Amino acid sequence: MPKVLVDLLSYTGTKGGTETYTRELYRQIGQMDTPYEFVGYASKEFMGHDHSWFPGEVIASKFSGENRFSWAYGELFGVSRAANRLGADLIHCPAMLGPMRSRVPVVISMHDLLYFAHPEYMLTGLYTEPVKWMEKRGAANATRILTISEASAADIRKYLKFPPERTDLVPLAGTVQPRERTTVQREPATFLAVGNRRPHKNFDGLVRSLATIAPEDRPKVIITGSHGDDPLLPLVRSLGLEDSVELLSWISVEDLDRLYERVTALIVPSHCDGFSLPALEAMLIGVPVMLADIPVYREVGGDAAYYFDSSDDAAIGRAMVDLVKRPELQKSLSEGGPARASLFSWEKVAQGTFESFDRALSATPSR
Repeated sequence: MPKVLVDLLSYTGTKGGTETYTRELYRQIGQMDTPYEFVGYASKEFMGHDHSWFPGEVIASKFSGENRFSWAYGELFGVSRAANRLGADLIHCPAMLGPMRSRVPVVISMHDLLYFAHPEYMLTGLYTEPVKWMEKRGAANATRILTISEASAADIRKYLKFPPERTDLVPLAGTVQPRERTTVQREPATFLAVGNRRPHKNFDGLVRSLATIAPEDRPKVIITGSHGDDPLLPLVRSLGLEDSVELLSWISVEDLDRLYERVTALIVPSHCDGFSLPALEAMLIGVPVMLADIPVYREVGGDAAYYFDSSDDAAIGRAMVDLVKRPELQKSLSEGGPARASLFSWEKVAQGTFESFDRALSATPSR
């Protein structure tokens, strides 16, 4: 049985989407018959979290996923050395980066190439350039790359010059169970947005859009996902929108479920992205979804979402008001969402991942 070393160095409990992907993929794998043995190679921070979802032994490394220098060194050199030491036949790196060199085949999951395609939305060039270099080095060493959308696959071809015949497209899935929304009293005209405060998420544009709406039509917006002092708070105060914007930190799955029951719709105003798990999760339970009109979100939402121009603050505002005033559209989106989201499943993600592993191993002579 081939042994797969799973690179968990970036998993610290604070990274959002890539951690959801890793956790839900390997939780699903643990529920399936698999031809592989798995061993996790984990950051110091990972070991402090419940990892009962991982389908194998977890080995603690000496590397910190929160210390950028420690984490980078671990990715470039530590993972491949651990694979050699543990007798692994394959390395899976589920969070964008991988070893600089490796004696065994490597499959890297690259969710997006935002540092290449949209550097204007990255926080600092001091961080952007090293990450781009590491992504290039990882791709140069990779046997195969897994990615999650046609848009990301196109960027991988364009910026990394990675052969399309060695790229496997495996879309993600939602993490909530399909169900009907309860009959709880919904708050009038309330929109939910979830995610970190990185610039490409465009939450500042979402806040500004409220200022373009007449007070009598202005909805409430709840934005979750901040760490510490919320960088959106000064903007909210400067626009006098304290009564219209509620800023929350990272919240539990249970609290998020309760928010889904209360709101009119989920809104995702990002300028760019690799996918949208929140959109799938909302659609699964019949929450209407509003998405920025970018190609990757069309892949996710299909005909079951309301699209708007995220580059125009006023257009975002008009779209929210339009949805609020059209209950028949809300009903249509709510009814169409579950069918659309059901096209995506973690079982399909796991099966596609196994197929990528098989291809990587078959391309490499046995040791």
